[in-house]
Amino acid sequence: MEEIEKLLSLPELSNPIGKRDKAILELMYATGLRVSELVELKMEDLELDEGFIYVMGKGGKRRMVPTGEIALKYLSIYLNVREEFFGGKGNPFVFLNYKGEPLTRQGLWKIIKGYGEKIGIADKLTPHTLRHSFATHLLERGADLRSIQIMLGHSRISTTQIYTHIAAERLKRIWERFHPRA
Repeated sequence: MEEIEKLLSLPELSNPIGKRDKAILELMYATGLRVSELVELKMEDLELDEGFIYVMGKGGKRRMVPTGEIALKYLSIYLNVREEFFGGKGNPFVFLNYKGEPLTRQGLWKIIKGYGEKIGIADKLTPHTLRHSFATHLLERGADLRSIQIMLGHSRISTTQIYTHIAAERLKRIWERFHPRA
């Protein structure tokens, strides 16, 4: 959690690139999107007033994903500078590079790795880490596995169950640290 908070606080909101990067990081953590889902996100997929985005997942399956107020706030801030700074007029993709072209998977990796370097976690930080953090933090706070499965776009519950192992390890560490008979 602490590393996620540090990561999310890094983008500089005084410039358009920082606004874009903040929107990317917040949206990835708030929704658990895959890299491909984020870079393929189109303007028509945004339902900001409703608090949802539509995502085209693996196998061409479209799903609706709830998006929190914080991610929506920073997405709106980015969208306000998108057209002017990134030349986004008429471009259907949400996230653009400085040339006004859709952000690529590789470009997204570089952005996230760059922020990871700033806080000393580049070796263990990938875009997928934000997806794992999304699912693990939901599970740790009591979300049911089926809901997490739907939000992540997993076709099988067994794929989602990996997060129960991660959460179980954390619970065991907490128990060992705090229980008087541990």
